[in-house]
Amino acid sequence: MAEAQILILAAGASARMRGADKLMEPVGGVPLLRHVARTALASGAPVSLTLPPDRPARLAAVQDLPLSRILVADPSGLSASLTAGLARLPPEAPVLLLLADLPEITADDLRRMLREMRETPEMILRGAASDGTPGHPVCFPPWLRAELLSLHGDEGARAVLARHADRLRLLPLPGRHAITDLDTPEDWAAWRAAGSSGAE
Repeated sequence: MAEAQILILAAGASARMRGADKLMEPVGGVPLLRHVARTALASGAPVSLTLPPDRPARLAAVQDLPLSRILVADPSGLSASLTAGLARLPPEAPVLLLLADLPEITADDLRRMLREMRETPEMILRGAASDGTPGHPVCFPPWLRAELLSLHGDEGARAVLARHADRLRLLPLPGRHAITDLDTPEDWAAWRAAGSSGAE
């Protein structure tokens, strides 16, 4: 089995932040994007990151990190970032798909998912909250690569998960690690008010 790859999707527009960029919000003293990228690197797996062409601050936030940066020429539509990233990865490799706006995901969470992926290589694994609520990351085996690459427009990986529900297994992670994504200024304010500062 080829070495698993982590693909971080960070080409979105952050549209609900009303002019701000959620991926540049500070978590643990660094921008969220850098925090998530460093977390992924700490798992020990190779990391690739998709980026839009019009957000130089995002590129600057990860410029010195040992990961592959993939510019998505036209990041409109849910599938553009995913297909652009997958096209650059070894075709026979399983892929752990990680969203860039998950401040509570830890390296231990990622290592656990990668370990489970090695043990059940034909299954799709999806991170979940401790109460079983589905979330992220998602591990896709190699047999799904062609189907994922065929996605277009606003058809995201969710449609693929629905089509293969019989081969999907939820993997509960601690607390709300898998489902804490902060899309609005109000989300960020509430998260900080609750005393959250991101994962170590």
